[in-house]
Amino acid sequence: MPFEEAAKTLKELTGVQVSKSTARRCTLETGKAALEGEEQEREQLQRELPESPQGAERQAMSTDGAMVPLVGGEWGEVKTLIIADVSYDEQGEVYLEQLSSVSRLTNAETFAKETLLETHRRGLAKAREVCAVQDGAEWLQGLTDYHRSDALRILDFVHASEYVADIAEIVKSAGVQLPKNWLDKQLHKLKHKGPKALLQQAYRWVKQYPHLKELKKKVAYLQKREKQMQYPEYQAAGWPIGSGMVESANKIVVEARLKGAGMHWEPAHVNKMLILRNALYNDRWKEMWKKSRVQLGKQRKLTRQTYQKECYQVACYKLTRLLLHIQLFCPSAMGQMLAKREKPTKSSTTKNRPSITTQANASSTIVDILGTPARKHPVVPASNQSTSSVIHRPSVHHPWRKPFLKRSANRSLPQQEPCAKI
Repeated sequence: MPFEEAAKTLKELTGVQVSKSTARRCTLETGKAALEGEEQEREQLQRELPESPQGAERQAMSTDGAMVPLVGGEWGEVKTLIIADVSYDEQGEVYLEQLSSVSRLTNAETFAKETLLETHRRGLAKAREVCAVQDGAEWLQGLTDYHRSDALRILDFVHASEYVADIAEIVKSAGVQLPKNWLDKQLHKLKHKGPKALLQQAYRWVKQYPHLKELKKKVAYLQKREKQMQYPEYQAAGWPIGSGMVESANKIVVEARLKGAGMHWEPAHVNKMLILRNALYNDRWKEMWKKSRVQLGKQRKLTRQTYQKECYQVACYKLTRLLLHIQLFCPSAMGQMLAKREKPTKSSTTKNRPSITTQANASSTIVDILGTPARKHPVVPASNQSTSSVIHRPSVHHPWRKPFLKRSANRSLPQQEPCAKI
């Protein structure tokens, strides 16, 4: 549900009130942590190559894409992989159960790698038989080769039906009169007898109308995938011939949340939402939540360590700069500091005090480091100043010892009246 609705629902159910921005921030943080945790698991899987767990004996996989609106008026294709266990129901019909999905906004090559963790978890590599029901896109064949090169390839029956319907429309536009129920009969034959008769008739039309480039393109597409349209054999073997499971996942997982009215998503935020939707759809929300909490703790610890390291580097830089300034503008003070460090001696408190000159130069250095405005009067070089470490007291005739107001010696005080006795 949208973030504003989520905030209202949370208040109604728990009494906790949060803003829309807080709900959005927490959701995206959790999604980001879940993505990073999954990436670490995937890297560990590729590095250690553990043995795949034992899954179902017969499994089906299906992949498809769904378009989502992005910021700036653009659209991006979210790819979704569905894995299901193939079994039979009480009537003996093919039944798919234990469905799990992976959805990502990425290219085909990266998507194949990001689905590796889910295929390993489902034990796809150890399944005795695997079928791949999908349309005829080339990147889908590459994805199937990446996970199970020996999988049985099945062209989605609905997808093939759309091409047959397009062929019929093109032929009608060229002036060919087709029976009213021609399409239904051809699809029935395709499903129960195979594609041979349909392709032969379509090939004759291509020869008869060579100027119809679109017709030639549609027929060539089906001829290239003739082996994937042997639907009678697939049904007899107990395999599904439709990709309805991935079409349903596109609507429930992707479009229901990311394709709402007025929604436009930042590309960096799409996968953060998708991994949460997948966890909910796969019934693994608690597992994902626990891993994301652990990953968030690691992120905060790393951020804190990085901040402390930066502060330490800045402090070291300022200290080094301070020492360089002291060495340049007050070499005598630097010499005394090094001498005290190399040969510590017991001396009086007065001799260990820094001289006024050293204090002035140190103050000037600190002012330079902090970047405050310079003094109006230039600092006298250290060579012209006294290097004595003893602080001298003012002499007797120093102006500081003279009284602030002078009184005349001959001036007499005014006569005071006697106070009355009480």
